[in-house]
Amino acid sequence: MTSTRARLGLAVLMLPTLIVALDTTALLLALPRLSADLGASNVQQLWISDGYGFTVAGLVITMGTLGDRLGRRRLLLTGAAAFAALSVAAAFTTGPLMLIVVRALLGVAGACLAPSTLALITNLFREDRERGRAIALWASCQFAGGALGPVLAGFLLQHFWWGSVFLAAVPPMAVVLLAGPFLLPEFRGERSGRLDLVSVGLSMAAMLLMVYGVKQLAVAGTDGVRAVPAAALVVGAALGLVFVRRQLRLDVPLLDLRLLRNRPFLAVLVSLVLAGVAMAGTGLLVTQYLQNVLGHSPVASALLFAPMGVAVAAGTMTAPLLARRVPQPLAIAGGLAVSALGGLLLAAVDGPGSQPLVVAGVSVLALGAGPLFALGTGLVMGAVAPERAGSVASMSETGNYLGGSLGFALLGVLAAVVYRDRTGGTSDSLAAAVAEADHLPADRAAELLRTARTAFTASLHTTGLVAAGIFALLAVLVLALRPGTPARADAEAEAEEPLGVS
Repeated sequence: MTSTRARLGLAVLMLPTLIVALDTTALLLALPRLSADLGASNVQQLWISDGYGFTVAGLVITMGTLGDRLGRRRLLLTGAAAFAALSVAAAFTTGPLMLIVVRALLGVAGACLAPSTLALITNLFREDRERGRAIALWASCQFAGGALGPVLAGFLLQHFWWGSVFLAAVPPMAVVLLAGPFLLPEFRGERSGRLDLVSVGLSMAAMLLMVYGVKQLAVAGTDGVRAVPAAALVVGAALGLVFVRRQLRLDVPLLDLRLLRNRPFLAVLVSLVLAGVAMAGTGLLVTQYLQNVLGHSPVASALLFAPMGVAVAAGTMTAPLLARRVPQPLAIAGGLAVSALGGLLLAAVDGPGSQPLVVAGVSVLALGAGPLFALGTGLVMGAVAPERAGSVASMSETGNYLGGSLGFALLGVLAAVVYRDRTGGTSDSLAAAVAEADHLPADRAAELLRTARTAFTASLHTTGLVAAGIFALLAVLVLALRPGTPARADAEAEAEEPLGVS
């Protein structure tokens, strides 16, 4: 039976999860206004929006392992305090360079929060079923926060200045700081070993370079491969290989990659990455379709897009109930099949009256992914002894960041290729076509927009079909690599040392 203290502790852990997700997507809506006020250039706008994600991606592996060694509650509270203070600093920045630096430092704080919340759940809930429900709630907060971010930003920007978007994170973080010491236990590994600084440097460099490379290649679009991001991607991949070889040789690695020998564990991690690719890519296309094809404002588009986050949250919430009736791998695979259906619905979108089908398609796609994010994350976290949960949580979070970055890059480039082909190479993007139409006579503008919107719809169709194929393949993968009998991937792991509440 779950204690009241554990439930309250879970509520505390859900707050930073919700706020970090909300903060990331809310900035996208606030970016035009704050950029105008601060005089940010296009390049500076990219760094303002991407600096946080780059820093988190580079540090999440290190912070997950550091929490296992120094104490997860300590790392969580440190991250919460830093996130609150830096959010205040972001709200009152006076220039774009200052905001870029603050956003990067917010990424450091976010990297402390992400793996710590998930790892502490494994300490609060030791029984599999209760832990599964808790992880489902945790995952639902991630996606609900992402969906609600633009909605909250739209409300705040309508009544206050752009800095209020950052200040919204302060009260929840204050609650974490006040309640955390009383409701959350402290845990760390008993014999965790010395932190390998070379591995830390390799993991940071590899992740930063690879995420930067895929993001900048996506910006390059179809204009040709840019030398700098391509080189960054190659160097990052090379450093990643060096990191992998080093981890396999160390007695106490920063990241225990031997866990990947467990086939169900590997299947879930691969699924988390590729599902992130499909969801990020379709999300990118759908938001642009709502605005530039159907003609909705950014706020209205955010409201119409919110069902995607709500649907995946609903899928994660109902996943534990589904797992009571069918084996978890079957529940995950069945959900992925539903997501494939959502991709096919997007491939059928056509014409001005397609708004209900767009919303239905992206919602069904997201709903089906819920069991993967809830049950799959639970399977990953249950594959190791509790004292190593932070390290494994960092693997899961790294997969999420890689999936999102690759989705924007790969499917974004694919959509751009289809768009340019359908326009005969006369238009680089739908947004550019919309902007150009404002300066043309009415008849020429109408023809340009008709061609551009038809081409972009074809891009959405292609993305929907690719997403459907990804989800279908993942369903087969999960079923093919499902375990015969449940077993921990590290059955010989060392015992942990519970430190108690202080």
